[in-house]
Amino acid sequence: EYDGDQLTERVVTDLEGAIPPADATHRTWVNIHGLHDVDLMRQAGRVFGIHPLVLQDVLDTDQRPTFTDMGDWLFVLVKMLRLNKAGDGIISEQLGLVLGRNFLLTFQERKGDVFNPVRERLRKSQGRVRGAGVDYLMYALLDTVVDNYIHIVELLGEQVEEIDAIIDEGEDGVLERIRDFKREMNYLRKVIRPSREAIQQLAKADSDLVAEPTMPFLRDVEALATRASEAIDTYREMLGDQLLTHRAAVGMKLNEIMKLLTIYTAIFIPLTFLVGVYGMNFEFMPELHFRSAYFVLLGVMAVVTALMFRFFRRKGWL
Repeated sequence: EYDGDQLTERVVTDLEGAIPPADATHRTWVNIHGLHDVDLMRQAGRVFGIHPLVLQDVLDTDQRPTFTDMGDWLFVLVKMLRLNKAGDGIISEQLGLVLGRNFLLTFQERKGDVFNPVRERLRKSQGRVRGAGVDYLMYALLDTVVDNYIHIVELLGEQVEEIDAIIDEGEDGVLERIRDFKREMNYLRKVIRPSREAIQQLAKADSDLVAEPTMPFLRDVEALATRASEAIDTYREMLGDQLLTHRAAVGMKLNEIMKLLTIYTAIFIPLTFLVGVYGMNFEFMPELHFRSAYFVLLGVMAVVTALMFRFFRRKGWL
């Protein structure tokens, strides 16, 4: 609970004590984690007057991000992304925000989120978040969520750009890396595009719950979400080009191998012919009775090989 002068943080087990009175001058942010606690969700719906269908969307963690205007409150459902502690994996969870007259509810699947910068701004009374309404707080939370979209996309993008050097160096495992990144980008696209659409609908909402001064900030979040979505499309196209480049490089390498094998095969064809002729078991073959026939035949084979090598080099095939 906060206003321009003071802030109070507390943990409650009963949401009855969290609902602000109708004439309250302070703002209330209630952060609920643990969507699988059905009784808690029912209590939240009863205490804050949330429609059962909205609670059903909150509980359904596979629900597509969406926006709903119910008059007395606004509902935004998005996906929240963050990196794990090791920094090599993405944690995704559903985030629901319900904006009322003087309260904001946020529903999370589990403990842990990306909102610590917003909490610190509230605690230290930095910026306009303490003096503005809960609509601005909702903007600040969505802005943090979208900033993490961009951060994660840029981190993956840097690794995608490094694949070009790996392709040039001919390292192993390139195809697997491209496929892994395509899978990651496809997942991010599946998450971020509908979240951007939900934020876009919020930014265009005609509701008195969102003050006019807050609208430019919401439009800015929409622009950032669009930027993240476009970056994903760019990197997906880059991965497609890298896959084609990799296949072309593999094809060229295979063609060089086949070319070399074909040349050696062509060289051995006349040698095989000569060996086949003099390997026949006929009794009357005059060359078989010459004392130096073996060495003459080897000389002929050597000359044929040298002439063919010279011919291939003049043609630029070797």
